[in-house]
Amino acid sequence: MLEAIRQTSNYLKSKIEEIPNTAIILGTGLGELVHEIDDKQIIPYTEIPNFPVSTVEGHSGNLIIGTLGGKKILAMQGRFHYYEGYSMQQVTFPIRIFQALGIRYLFVSNAAGGMNPSFDIGDIMLIEDHINLFPEHPLRGKNYDELGTRFPDMSEAYDKKLRLMAMEIAKEKNIKLQHGVYVGVQGPTFETPAEYHFFRTIGGDAVGMSTVPEVIVANHAKMKVLAFSIITDLGVIGKIVEVSHEDVQKAAKNAQPKMAAIMREIIQRI
Repeated sequence: MLEAIRQTSNYLKSKIEEIPNTAIILGTGLGELVHEIDDKQIIPYTEIPNFPVSTVEGHSGNLIIGTLGGKKILAMQGRFHYYEGYSMQQVTFPIRIFQALGIRYLFVSNAAGGMNPSFDIGDIMLIEDHINLFPEHPLRGKNYDELGTRFPDMSEAYDKKLRLMAMEIAKEKNIKLQHGVYVGVQGPTFETPAEYHFFRTIGGDAVGMSTVPEVIVANHAKMKVLAFSIITDLGVIGKIVEVSHEDVQKAAKNAQPKMAAIMREIIQRI
């Protein structure tokens, strides 16, 4: 793995004139944020050595280098999921590349099902914590000390200062911002009513099929993480309706400008 990280990071260093200190992962239906990025340099995943390729509709599969909020950023337009058949090491490989490039801040977005009765479709949830229900752990196996400690602390997986900043900006811009715990599951099926009830009972506010593995590895790499869920469907008893991937994409696309406004302002301030 160390050799693959070295090969990939060296390739990107040869392509990117100025390495930023902030990276963004854009989830389902959130690739529109790319249009907010100026002076774009686009590198397709297919051209990056050792990089997986996104197979999910709504995930374009490009690495974007450009300017957002007046600062240089790196953005993944499309991520990789465990349910696609990738190993956890492949799912989180981009985070290892960010680490090798010297990325300090990681912003993550996703589309999620809301289980908190106060949530509505289109709400943005600031992730305060998560519950990991994936059947595989991204740090399982040999630990490389140069990448991080064997037993990383997760008491503040989502950086408190960044979260407070997001709350302040949302208030300034009059953007409704929910807060809660994200439950990470394997997928690819959407949840049954009983599963929604279970996830809510154990403390979850939203559920999705990504983010948690990336955040774990980012913490292992000592990055500061900020993450948002756009609530694209509801798993609240009495409000559960049939949902499709197209519904999720549409709801995410409609809500993403508000999330983009918050992200842009935070990037300006850090």
